Amino acid sequence: MKIWLSQDAAARALGADEVARALTAEAVQQGIELQLVRTGSRGMVWLEPMAEVEVDGVRHAFGPLAPGDAAALLAGTCDKGQGPTEEIPFFARQTRLTFARCGVIDPLSLDEYRAHGGFAALEKAREIGAEGVLSELTDSGLRGRGGAGFPAAIKWTTVAKAEADRKYIVCNADEGDSGTFADRMLMEGDPFTLIEGMAIAGLACGAAKGFIYIRSEYPDAIAILTEALRIARGGGLLDGFDLELRVGAGAYVCGEETSLLNSLEGKRGVVRAKPPLPALEGAFGKPTLVNNVLTLASVPAVITGGGKAYAGYGAGRSKGTMPIQIAGNVLRGGLFEAPFGMPLGQLVEEIGGGPRSGAPVKAVQVGGPLGAYFPPALFDTPFTYEDFDAAGGLIGHAGIVVFDDSADMVAQARFAMEFCAVESCGKCTPCRVGAVRGVETIDRIAAGDAAALPLLEDLCHTMKLGSLCALGGFTPYPVMSAVRHFPEEFQLAREAAE
Repeated sequence: MKIWLSQDAAARALGADEVARALTAEAVQQGIELQLVRTGSRGMVWLEPMAEVEVDGVRHAFGPLAPGDAAALLAGTCDKGQGPTEEIPFFARQTRLTFARCGVIDPLSLDEYRAHGGFAALEKAREIGAEGVLSELTDSGLRGRGGAGFPAAIKWTTVAKAEADRKYIVCNADEGDSGTFADRMLMEGDPFTLIEGMAIAGLACGAAKGFIYIRSEYPDAIAILTEALRIARGGGLLDGFDLELRVGAGAYVCGEETSLLNSLEGKRGVVRAKPPLPALEGAFGKPTLVNNVLTLASVPAVITGGGKAYAGYGAGRSKGTMPIQIAGNVLRGGLFEAPFGMPLGQLVEEIGGGPRSGAPVKAVQVGGPLGAYFPPALFDTPFTYEDFDAAGGLIGHAGIVVFDDSADMVAQARFAMEFCAVESCGKCTPCRVGAVRGVETIDRIAAGDAAALPLLEDLCHTMKLGSLCALGGFTPYPVMSAVRHFPEEFQLAREAAE
């Protein structure tokens, strides 16, 4: 009997290891020959711990499981069946390109990775060469999946054309935004996809060395990546491209590329002024391509299927699919990969199921702690870079955090400034001082000082235009969106103080 069970960090936190031990013990007791395969997550976190059992050649999902369900699952009488995994509505409505293998295969099995199309992209890249790879990337319209959505081909081409005796590929795996977990899921569930994407980047840009900079708070991902790199090296799969794993020290600001590079070099994680851009003078003063996990992990799908085919997904200039992470006060939290263009409200209400509390949705925050708040009145906004920009928001890492009507938007605005003040590297005044003044100004508004609101608006304008990086530059998004969309709460705060 074969059972697939997630070893994703979220599944383990919910008791997957205990379920695994119970299944193993029960199989021994019943004399059943059990093959238990620990996989990554399918992304349906509300069903974790989730196991899959093959029925007539089709994998069926069971969950959420407890150790006490082991006997029934082995006997075929478990009442927690969800039907065929890929027919569950949350999963069936997805278009999985980047996460096609996640939750399906043993993440450390090269044979399974190859059987599901792994390394086909790297082989093709070696056939078409650097120019061919850059051409496919240009045709794909792939944009950075971690921040402002900068076209990947422009950054890759800049590094490729730079003249230097050494170049680097750096993967930003410092996933620190609240409500985001796609990077972690992929590294734990399909690490060879990331390794393959980085090897292709090295080929295209003329780099022989790469670094994966991962946050220390991801011990499971670190362990799996370490083993995956050992396997890849041992199998001679990287063909002269050397990859090294570097673990961060917990600073949120090291998610910014230049601060990350300083940390990578062993220096304090402080933002660098631009220019020069990292593509021209990055790690150790050499041309460096810095992309996040999802960007690099999307590359194999682009190369295998072709750039034009990839560009056939999405809407407008937002090409391809986006792994959207739905979290917060929501019934069905998890990862939903779909082409750009689905309305925000559909993601929250139909896919996520609305608030778990049963109360109405008050707001959703998209793009992490520096993302804007969207009220239900804006739920018709298509999930694209252009539409979010027009609505005063940003997609960022595509994390959606849901809040019901109990949320205090004045407190949320204050938290954004407080978060910035705590996490600031201190390099620039608008961020270092502005965030502290922002907390004080919001406290004045809450205390009834009506004159403080225009001051807050001026402060946000200064931070947005004057900060060296997105930490100070994007903090105004949650603050001003809360003021703009929930003005009555700021008015009520003043009235209550009076």
